[in-house]
Formats: sequence, structure tokens, C-alpha cells
Amino acid sequence: MIDGFAFSGAYLSFAAQSILFTAFKFLFKMPVKIRLQRHGSKKRPFYFIVVADARSPRDGKFIQKLGTYNPLTTPATVQLDRQRALDWLHKGAQPTDTVRKILSYKGVLYLKHLLRGVTLGLFDEATAMTKFQSWHSEHEAQIRKRQEEAQRERRSRRTPPYQRRERRPAPGGSEG
Repeated sequence: MIDGFAFSGAYLSFAAQSILFTAFKFLFKMPVKIRLQRHGSKKRPFYFIVVADARSPRDGKFIQKLGTYNPLTTPATVQLDRQRALDWLHKGAQPTDTVRKILSYKGVLYLKHLLRGVTLGLFDEATAMTKFQSWHSEHEAQIRKRQEEAQRERRSRRTPPYQRRERRPAPGGSEG
């Protein structure tokens, strides 16, 4: 075999190889996911970020709770245990698309990237932590700026309070 994958004596085309690879990828996928678990009432979503078996239902049994996500605030409020999320990512848990964006927003994926550089010997752990701290401080400043802008916009949309007019005496009438 030189250029293709031999299957029962015959060579497979590139398309067949990619289909076979995709099938194997989905067959041997990690069964642990980091995903959102919905709470809150109708039209008022609130989510827990949990580690759960991929086969369990969305709001069902979970292994560990990592944090919360409230999309109703501006910007969205995320509280996350960064260390536990990082540990689960190192163990091989696969985040869903939305959780991947949340982890990226909170810097967990950047921290994982930096720690990978440490294991490869590109730089030491102290350098990685200083890089992460500088990124984190810039990110927090941007978040505060967005919160202030949203607060100013909410104030500007507010209607001014009703002002009471002074009562004028009726023309030609007597006061008293």
C-alpha cells in the first residue's frame, strides 16, 4: 500500500477514505461532554454548565457542575470554575459549540493552549501565567466597558419621569 488505505485487497478512493474516517471518528468519540443544562422559566433561560455523559438527556443526570450562564444580561453573565473546566478538557471531555465559545470567552481554551506550550518546552509556566494574566486584565476591561455602554443606553432609552404642572387659577374665579 503506497497511496491509499487497503481494504480487503482493494484500494479505496479518497472520498471513501474520508467517509470511513468520519464514521470511525463518530464511532469512537469521547462519551463525556461539557454542555449546557437549561433551567429557568419559559422565555427566561438560565443555564448550568455541566459535564455529562453524551448519552444522557439535556436536563438529565450529570457528572459535575462547572458553572452558570445567564444570556439575558448584557453582556451575558458567565460564572465558571476555570480549573475544573481545564481538568475536564485535559481528560478529553468534548465541549459543545456554545460551551466552546463560553470557554473561549472566559479564557479556558487560551490557558489550555498556553499549558500545551509549556509541556512542549516552548516556554516556562511562569511566562504562560503572565501571558494569561495580561490577557485576562485586558478582557475584564473590555467587559466593564461593554457593561457601562449597555447601562448608558438603558438610561437613555428610559422616558423621563412625569412632571406635574403647576395649577393655574381659573380665569375670573376666586381663590378660596
